[in-house]
Amino acid sequence: MTRGYRELGERGMPRKTIFVIGLLIVAGVLYFKDDIETVASGFRVKVVDYQQPAKTVWLDQNVSAERLRWFYHADQGTRTFGIPHEWFMALEQPTVWPLFTAAPRLSETNYLGRFGFIPDTVIPGKPDALPIGFAQGGPMADANGAPWRNPHSKADMTGVGLTCAACHTGSFNYRGTEIVIDGGPANTNLFEFQKSVGVSLLLTRFWPGRFSRFADEILGKDASLDERMALRGQLDLVLKQYANINSLENRVAANSVEEGYARLDALNRIGNQVFSIDLNNPNNYASHSAPVHFPRIWNAPWFSWVQYDGSIMQPMVRNAGEALGVSAELNLLDESKGLYKSSARIDVLHEMERMIAGEPPSEDKGFGGLASPKWPENILPPINMDLAKKGGELYKTHCQGCHGPAIDSKALPASEAFALFKDKKRWIKNEAGQPLLDVEMIPISHIGTDSAQAEGLAHRTVETPANLNIKDGSFGPALGDLVEKTVDYWYDQNKVPPEDRKRINGYRPNEIQAPLAYKVRPLNGIWATPPYLHNGSVPTIYALLSPVKDRPATFYLGSREYDPKDLGYVWKDKIKNAFLLDTTKRGNSNSGHEFSNEKRTGVIGPELKEDERRALIEFIKTL
Repeated sequence: MTRGYRELGERGMPRKTIFVIGLLIVAGVLYFKDDIETVASGFRVKVVDYQQPAKTVWLDQNVSAERLRWFYHADQGTRTFGIPHEWFMALEQPTVWPLFTAAPRLSETNYLGRFGFIPDTVIPGKPDALPIGFAQGGPMADANGAPWRNPHSKADMTGVGLTCAACHTGSFNYRGTEIVIDGGPANTNLFEFQKSVGVSLLLTRFWPGRFSRFADEILGKDASLDERMALRGQLDLVLKQYANINSLENRVAANSVEEGYARLDALNRIGNQVFSIDLNNPNNYASHSAPVHFPRIWNAPWFSWVQYDGSIMQPMVRNAGEALGVSAELNLLDESKGLYKSSARIDVLHEMERMIAGEPPSEDKGFGGLASPKWPENILPPINMDLAKKGGELYKTHCQGCHGPAIDSKALPASEAFALFKDKKRWIKNEAGQPLLDVEMIPISHIGTDSAQAEGLAHRTVETPANLNIKDGSFGPALGDLVEKTVDYWYDQNKVPPEDRKRINGYRPNEIQAPLAYKVRPLNGIWATPPYLHNGSVPTIYALLSPVKDRPATFYLGSREYDPKDLGYVWKDKIKNAFLLDTTKRGNSNSGHEFSNEKRTGVIGPELKEDERRALIEFIKTL
């Protein structure tokens, strides 16, 4: 074959043919420019630029690097993107440039970083190929429930999905150093990433040259035409599934609120996955009307209500629900295959919970397990301890009533370090006699924060067929019932004894509640968890300590740069493709939890003077 017939696009296509096709495409782009722009706008992936920092550090949070590496990539049985791991690693980024040569890989570290995913370099010199929170799983099924196999080698294709570490590992940058916060809120944009995978798959199917390169990667260059056609059929099945979900999204778009970076309408998305997609019932698909800020998870296993909003009591129901929500396989339709059979790994979910929980809390040691982060004075500016001690007194006056005594602050006398654990009124016990912090639920009528999340949980209903034996059509109880049946199926299949089931369930019953209230918890590590309020509608702690009229009505999310003065992400400077959070939209309100001299719902204390706010901030750095 001469040089004029090298592979430039589809294998073996002559250069002249490629050139003619190129001219036709360019001419079409120019002629139909306006129409193409309209169509393309729905496929455009909008994410911030990202360059991996020169230095990344992990704080000492009482878990070893090796254990963290396991946690980051342990397989929970999730199949988040509906494609095998082998496909994920072979896909090209969703761009049409350059026209006839390969685009960079979708899995490239800097590209995934644009969506907020954190490279896993926790073990020096041994970076993982996948970012934190991505796990390669075992054999997976296709959208029809059949084993997914490579058409050429006939080998099982393996799943890939997100784990709890994807949403509950945070990071921020300060002057060129990235600080990873284990158990902290992610700064990811999951909706845009899902879109990027879908667009990449679409281009793989239809853009000149892409499918040929993809087939060479997955099947090998010696694959037959029939095997390539079989692979194309698998790709078409995936695209049909994406199209179905896109159709459901369009049905509810008018009532949806954009989530953007650092937020997700988590419970509604879990409900959509199990009650609509898994159940094949479009009527159960709800809008994303109440985005919430990813919650911090340190100490959470020892709270009386473990879900961030206080709706779920049992740790396993919460964790298994999360796995189902990020697309663990779940059979709700075919009784012959076992209703409630799932790929969710209950054993792995329990081991993750134990890593986070550690030993039960005590008066002399406090909380065990994953520790909240401590302010790194070797990286961030040092704490003004004199000012922090003044802030400690203000904390007792304005914060302690709801959030409890501060935990282990060096700005307090040693006798007060573990005061929370000595306050018997704040503690109850589980069925095994272990202590649980009895977290308080504050009515929205008092705290005044955005009510969309609580109201959505309280008022949403779902339709389920009689054979699933779900007795309550209210969303919360129905979800709790469905998850419990899924966990019980796993227990039965693995012959787990009753006493072990109680232990794995955290020695707690499956209780669900949906009050018009939000949970409060201790504030240790709060400085490392921007943005603030349950819906992420306040960018910094300084803004949270200010009257609502002084909080920004709009601000940008997507920056990773930390502001150690006001405690939050830098938000005033617009960066390309940042997400603009508009607090005037339902679900985004920044009202409530207010210190003000005006009398209205949500005012919880008098207006704080500038020096008082600064003192409180300095104290919060010590928590």
